[in-house]
Amino acid sequence: MRLVERLIDQLNRAWGGEAWHGPPLRPLLDGISEEQSAERPLAGAHTIGEIVMHLAVWIDVVTRRLHGEAFEPASAAEDWPPCSRLSAAIEQLEAAHSRLLDTLVRMSPEALDEAVPGKPYTAYVMLEGIIQHNLYHAGQIALLKKSLAGRVMAGR
Repeated sequence: MRLVERLIDQLNRAWGGEAWHGPPLRPLLDGISEEQSAERPLAGAHTIGEIVMHLAVWIDVVTRRLHGEAFEPASAAEDWPPCSRLSAAIEQLEAAHSRLLDTLVRMSPEALDEAVPGKPYTAYVMLEGIIQHNLYHAGQIALLKKSLAGRVMAGR
């Protein structure tokens, strides 16, 4: 299996496949209501909806960079956009994931060793990073979801 194919496999496992670590990102979002997605059970933490929007932003950042654009979110609001509806945010996240996979399918193995525009690292390092980023935030979503479920069970 080529390295590009391995990266696609890892993205897919972290997204919805058989992830070694536990539940992958996309199925974690099932069963979360619009109301729950906007709740903040931990003071100072982001909501599930905000995390979903942030994930979509960064997957698109990676895709844009792979297409040669030296792109960076210009502000905190661009990095962490508000979430008005979880269902719309999930659609944006799914579309971003699909665009990244479409880009990777067309990538040559040599392109993985090329520097990312405006960054001191390669495309390979960036792709490993987005997988790690997705899993980091999947863990946050899992904890927030458990916290919200605990509040429901406790009658709050």
